[in-house]
Amino acid sequence: MTVRRDFKEPARTRPDLVIGREEMFNAARDQLAGGGSVLLHGPAGIGKSTVLRALSAEYGDSARTVLRCSATESESHLPFLALADLLGLVLDEVSERLPAAQRTALESALTGRGESSLQRDGLALRLAVLSALRALAADGPVLVVADDLQWLDPASAELLGFAARRLGDTQVQMIFAVRTEGQEYDHYLNASPPDTLAFRLSPLSRAQVSALLDDRGYTGLPRSTVREIHRTSGGNPLFALELGRALAENPTPPRPGEPLPVPTSLRALVLSRLDMLPAEARRTLLVASAGARPTVALLQTAGRENAEAETAQAAELGLLATEPEGPAVRFAHPLISAALYAEAPAQERRAAHAALSTAASDPIERARHLALATTGTDPEVAARLAEAATLARDRGAPSVAASLGLLAARHTPGDSVPGPDERRLQASEDAITAGELDLARDIAREVLSRTSVPAERVRAWIIVIDTAGHSMADVDAVFPQALADAGDDPRLLALVRYQLAWRALLVEGDFAEARAETARSAELAALAGDRRTELLALSFQAQAETLMGHPDAPLTIKRALKEPQDPRVACHHNGAGSARFRWLVMSDQLPEARATITALLREVRRRGSVESEVHFLRGFAETELRSGHCGRALDLAREGLRLARDSGIGQTASAMLTALAEASGGDVEEALALAREAVEHAEEDGDQMYLSRALGALGYAQLVAGDAHGTVRSLRRVRELEQALKVTDPARGRWHGDLAEALVRIGETAEAQDVIDVTRERALRLGRESVLAVLDRAEALVRAARGEHDAAVAQLTSVQDRLAKLGYGLEEARAAFALASLRTGQPGPTSYDEATRLFRRCRALPWLRQVDEAAVTRPPEPAPAATPAPPALDGLDGLASMERQVAALVMEGATNREIAARLFISVKTVEATLTRVYRKLGIRSRVDIVRLAAGRRPN
Repeated sequence: MTVRRDFKEPARTRPDLVIGREEMFNAARDQLAGGGSVLLHGPAGIGKSTVLRALSAEYGDSARTVLRCSATESESHLPFLALADLLGLVLDEVSERLPAAQRTALESALTGRGESSLQRDGLALRLAVLSALRALAADGPVLVVADDLQWLDPASAELLGFAARRLGDTQVQMIFAVRTEGQEYDHYLNASPPDTLAFRLSPLSRAQVSALLDDRGYTGLPRSTVREIHRTSGGNPLFALELGRALAENPTPPRPGEPLPVPTSLRALVLSRLDMLPAEARRTLLVASAGARPTVALLQTAGRENAEAETAQAAELGLLATEPEGPAVRFAHPLISAALYAEAPAQERRAAHAALSTAASDPIERARHLALATTGTDPEVAARLAEAATLARDRGAPSVAASLGLLAARHTPGDSVPGPDERRLQASEDAITAGELDLARDIAREVLSRTSVPAERVRAWIIVIDTAGHSMADVDAVFPQALADAGDDPRLLALVRYQLAWRALLVEGDFAEARAETARSAELAALAGDRRTELLALSFQAQAETLMGHPDAPLTIKRALKEPQDPRVACHHNGAGSARFRWLVMSDQLPEARATITALLREVRRRGSVESEVHFLRGFAETELRSGHCGRALDLAREGLRLARDSGIGQTASAMLTALAEASGGDVEEALALAREAVEHAEEDGDQMYLSRALGALGYAQLVAGDAHGTVRSLRRVRELEQALKVTDPARGRWHGDLAEALVRIGETAEAQDVIDVTRERALRLGRESVLAVLDRAEALVRAARGEHDAAVAQLTSVQDRLAKLGYGLEEARAAFALASLRTGQPGPTSYDEATRLFRRCRALPWLRQVDEAAVTRPPEPAPAATPAPPALDGLDGLASMERQVAALVMEGATNREIAARLFISVKTVEATLTRVYRKLGIRSRVDIVRLAAGRRPN
């Protein structure tokens, strides 16, 4: 408990290290910047103190005086202790400026030399604290920082609250943190300054927990382990870090089906009330902790006859949730279940699983419990687990199938058929489907270290290659080994050749070689009777030919769709359905493309295939973006990016697509950041194919941001890359019109015309109507730059109509915008109003901002006589720029959410800004803003 001037925090509390709290931190920072105060609240371990330290570190430098206290439960009974921590070191500075009665009361309370109490000196003490804060503020801003507000002694809390409510415009701000479980923060908010905003800290997401663990040095944890840490911790940062530390200190990671090691510190924290339960009730809770979805009925069937009374008793102690949730028995926090299980002896755990292996109704659960109740190998147990894994796979739960498969391998004797390594490989393939690439890779490496069977070794090598994703250069040494193990076996060679096709594309950037390898793979697979690999190879060949603009692409797609089909390939992201979708998108058949991708996405979600889901979310987002549904595209792209980052699959491609969506319908700065991230990752991976796509996204984002020179630099690189890759179909990246438009903006009309002419020749050959329309739009801008105004207007009018018929809503709106820019000052159906209407229909917010900026510079159009003049803004002149913008939108009737979307800020930032507006203008509501701007006196 200290008082410090020029307070500085260590580097760990910098705002960029407040992981997972960035939006909330920015909103709190805005509140403080506007002169307000902040109350942080949430459960123990949720990160309140971290955010409080970061905020106080940032704003401590701007305050002349920082008063700080951090109370503890053990000292909360000592009266005036928190007040002494806050004011003790500045007492000499302010005491002479207080009236005698107030000074005497305050000195007595802080020094303990008298017998001051709230009962005897209540008014004098209250006024003394208020006067002391005002005296300090007279010399400069004061920042009061109080952590663990719930442990403040009652006397100090009462005095601080009294002063806080009466500070008015005094330069005193407060940052408080208090532990709460629900909405009881209202009590503390009432004791804070009137302009205080409360922020509840929520649990972290899985991706945020992963980032937190990495930041604290617990790196390299498998994603499946991070997922379990997130589940067990409930997203609580303190719990997650303690679990991560326990894993880092444990040289033997938990086996499949086993819980995480729970450190003693957390066991003591969450099980402190367990000693109050009788022994039999504890055993009942242990059985509940071992079950996946325990109910009272299940516990009774498992032999816990008094389960109803015992679970009720546990709920009264806070160990189980008291809210009704059907028949389920739910622990108050996942960590309680994990700690209870970890605390139990191994023999008692096995007994709990043995009871559940007969009580559970689900065959998957019965098999899992049987495995965890059994030690050593057992062919019957292994067979039941393998059957359960198949059932889980059919249900669309590949992660569960992988876990059961590993349990089956553990219980499989070495001389069984199938053997343990075959079951491990199946589990590894299930892990890939579930998006657990690190687990799959580890299993495959383990198999390679022990088996000499060629089929198993090739299968393991393929898994190692698959888990490398687009970083295939990292596994270059695997291919010769895989070919050596394949020997002359056509089935095994087909598998390796298929992977070599991907290598040719991703590492060498050679579409022709990739096409040739897929053809070899398809032939070998057909010879071996491996229809699955044959279909995958044909589908890949079709996609390569489509991107190359090869005339055989439609025929190859038909071959890939020919019966018999393999259901595992039909909805695979590298299957014929995906190839057909890509062809439809590039051929301007958007309704058919949407129907195809919707069906594919539905099926892979049913199957639980994470990689395919990431891929198809991108495809769906791209289709919506082409159709001009920017809001929907942005939602899909963000969902895909979250899933990609969570699983570690397709992050570069997802960042690229999300950058396009953000630039069209979201935040341009975020679009630029994502595009640069995609470029950086593609360059690191040596992935020439996605490097060109990422640079295309960057160029588009730069164009929307108004950086024409940046657009030209990025898209010139794309042009060079695609020439080297021999990509001739302009519908692949659709960057050509953007490059031509940016070249016009910087005065390079000759190069712009060259881009248009070369691209138009290819688009005509392939029948790419939408590409031709966009090229004509760019050519109209070239003509306008050359002074051919009437021809440019006529061309743009035709282009807008063609794009509307093709269903390319965003490109239609851009054509209307270009047309309006050529008709400045000439009102009509194609004025800026038309562009605004079309961009609004698309929810293309960044483009709407461009229209607004362009409209400001056009000559004013005479308003109809009946149109009233807009209200004057003279009453808002004292506001800052952001405050004026928010107030102006309030006058238009916009909601807080609409204002946030329009200005590209958070809703919380809008709320904080409005609070400052009310305070500065001396008003109380949104209605008063309108009245003030209209020249009327607020009520």
